[in-house]
Amino acid sequence: MKTKAFLFLSLIGFFTSFAQELALARFDGKYGYINKSGEWHIKPQFEKAKNFSGDLAEVINDEGKWGYINRSGKWAIPAQFDRVKEFNSGIAVAGIEDQWFYINTKGEKILTDVKTDKFYDFQEGFAQIRQGDLVGFINTKGQVVVAPKFVKAFDYKNGYSKVREGEKWGLIDTKGNYHVKTIYDGVSNVYNGNIVAHKGEEHGLIINGEFKVIAGAEKIWDFSYNSSITYAKKEGNIGYINNKGEWVVDPIYDKAKAFANGLAPVCKDKKWGYINTQGNVIVPLEYRDAEIFSRDGLAPVKTKKLWGFINKKGDLVIEEKYGISSAGFGAIFKDKDEKGFIDGLARVKFEKQWGFINQEGKLISKSWFQNLELFY
Repeated sequence: MKTKAFLFLSLIGFFTSFAQELALARFDGKYGYINKSGEWHIKPQFEKAKNFSGDLAEVINDEGKWGYINRSGKWAIPAQFDRVKEFNSGIAVAGIEDQWFYINTKGEKILTDVKTDKFYDFQEGFAQIRQGDLVGFINTKGQVVVAPKFVKAFDYKNGYSKVREGEKWGLIDTKGNYHVKTIYDGVSNVYNGNIVAHKGEEHGLIINGEFKVIAGAEKIWDFSYNSSITYAKKEGNIGYINNKGEWVVDPIYDKAKAFANGLAPVCKDKKWGYINTQGNVIVPLEYRDAEIFSRDGLAPVKTKKLWGFINKKGDLVIEEKYGISSAGFGAIFKDKDEKGFIDGLARVKFEKQWGFINQEGKLISKSWFQNLELFY
């Protein structure tokens, strides 16, 4: 019994280690991948490379052809393509010369019967197809699940796609059924069950299928960061509403950002600070700029040009000497778009080089990097 338990725990450790998140880094002109200890997991050896998506990452070989490596750094799909995109839902778009097509994780061409004027990436198990001026969706089997009828559509997110018919927007589910009819001039995606929309000059929320106008609202931001409260503009100023459409913080600020960990950055007279959900100032408005608090309880702030980090009491715990960014070199980070700390590490720039620091402000690696992505 002890032997079986030991083997079981060993297997868990093996798979956990194998699936560890890796960050793309460039050192001495070559790309490789580091682990969360700051050590090279895949040594820098590639002229070009991209982030991992699932267990595969796009890299280029010495002949200028693209293929995919696994998290051990071995070729999973030999380099043979002129262009490639990341895998999603087990499918990627690849190209040779002027031809685009879909491949599976073995590098085999699939879905060869799909009729589309343009090949789109899969997202949440669906990809757009275009026929003339209209778009629809296919599933991972290549079956048309939403016939091309929309002027524009966005990839599925949280099970819904934003679509436009004529000049009006709405939302459809994965079967093509209308979740929100295309009768709005603008609509957000579904975040935590909440939908923001507007008709002409009227801005509000769609609650239980009904459009509730928020009196005086000129703009409402979506609920992607917080399920119960978001910021909105009224008479040129920013305040906060709840998901019932009620003002909970009066619109008295020049700028504002989302609530996270119970606090939100707000700006008045070019000075930033933090308020709680009752509208009380918790961290004085004294910063040149401020970002939202991470799950780790730290937030980036700056009084001059460079950034440091404060805790929820407003104490500066990491000195202001870094550049920070959520964006990378040529990548769109999807849901990892918050600045500052993510899972205990923050990607920072120091004197034109990049590194990860921990919550004590210590560099996790032995050196800085020319470029550095987030962990995937």
